Amino acid sequence: MTQWFYPRGTLRRGPWETVVDQELPGWKHTGMRVADATDAPEFHIAPDGIERVIYVLQGTGAEVTYTLAGADESETVEISGRQSVFHGAVDYLYLPINTDITIRPHTRVMVVEAIASNPKPVQLRRAADVPRLLRGGGRSTRQIHDFGGEEHLDADRMIAVEVLVPAGNWSGIPTHKHDTYIPGKESNLEEVYYFEVANDRAYQPSGETNPVAYFRCYASDERPSDELLEIRFGDVVLVPYGFHGPASAMPGYDLYFMNVMAGPDPERTWLTTDDPRHDWIRDTWANEGPDPRLPYLA
Repeated sequence: MTQWFYPRGTLRRGPWETVVDQELPGWKHTGMRVADATDAPEFHIAPDGIERVIYVLQGTGAEVTYTLAGADESETVEISGRQSVFHGAVDYLYLPINTDITIRPHTRVMVVEAIASNPKPVQLRRAADVPRLLRGGGRSTRQIHDFGGEEHLDADRMIAVEVLVPAGNWSGIPTHKHDTYIPGKESNLEEVYYFEVANDRAYQPSGETNPVAYFRCYASDERPSDELLEIRFGDVVLVPYGFHGPASAMPGYDLYFMNVMAGPDPERTWLTTDDPRHDWIRDTWANEGPDPRLPYLA
């Protein structure tokens, strides 16, 4: 059976702490990398047919030097950092296909990837300008940093967001899928989940803790899928098809995840189909209202 769950450390490649790309069995359209300054002072990516967004997971920032296809000179950009993924948005740098890239992280950096065909312009969005959205209601409320959505990033194929789920809440509700192209109704997108889990910021536990969350995915057709996963810091889950959700934050522990999606459809769009057994949950949100703990601010 093809592997879709990768605990932290199992996707290490060279100096990179984590690499998801087309070398993994069954994976075609998306990818991601994590660079940590404790592993190397700089990380290089050679020009290829992949568009990328670079941002800081944790630390004071990072320096990115890039050379566009056909350019004679390189450009260097400093992008901001943050205390953790739970402390607000950061700068996001989009670089198109066929770009030579060198990253000098001050601590931990994320690189989000999608195979593409058409070069798009370089885009640097500062933290204050990243769209911050709240979705759901009650215990289904979550916070979205929509740095790579269809309306907010001029990408060729990539769709990507950050999601914050406060302790005890559930994301990915209703359980949904995007594995069949139905024009105007559903997209066919594979999806990478990168997770981090941390103690609830409202408390200061004195002893040892064990931050944990849970993630569910299951079949929507004849293609096999049946996973209930215990999630910890740095774990990765690949969702090639099928229903997925919820991503559940255990009480006492906040949950973060990055999603990147892309697929073979003729247009770049994110359209989903709910599991019809759970779509009634949407109707409860108006009465419950948003979780007052959100939005999380730096």
